[in-house]
Amino acid sequence: MILLYAFALVAGIANAFQAGTNSTFAKTLHQPFLAALLIVGVSALGLAAAGLASGRLAWPSASAFGAVPWWGWIGGLLSAVLLMSQLFVAASIGAGPFLGIIVVTGTVTSLLIDNYGLVGFKVHELNAWRIAGGALMSLGVLLVALF
Repeated sequence: MILLYAFALVAGIANAFQAGTNSTFAKTLHQPFLAALLIVGVSALGLAAAGLASGRLAWPSASAFGAVPWWGWIGGLLSAVLLMSQLFVAASIGAGPFLGIIVVTGTVTSLLIDNYGLVGFKVHELNAWRIAGGALMSLGVLLVALF
């Protein structure tokens, strides 16, 4: 279990750098949409390499594809929204405010997702402690953005 948390920590660090690297890539090319396509291509190559190296890359059956719920197919579009916000927004507002907005919005959204058990998550009902945590995160982002 500790390795899973360590991987999540590494992903958080990568997320903090990603907005800047992707934004710089787009500005340098002067082609944000091409930059986004190239970034996704590099991501696909990295995922393919990791899948092959781990022996966990295989093509599923047609019935497995058919069993995916409708909302399982929108992850790529959601990733595109995040990527485009990195390319068009992050450099303009700064790393701290951008990442803060992403983290707080994600946290508040995750509270609602958990409360209602959306998109495959188990229900984890809202309570005063979880609401207080979301409020404190929001206050923290406000402080980072203002100062």
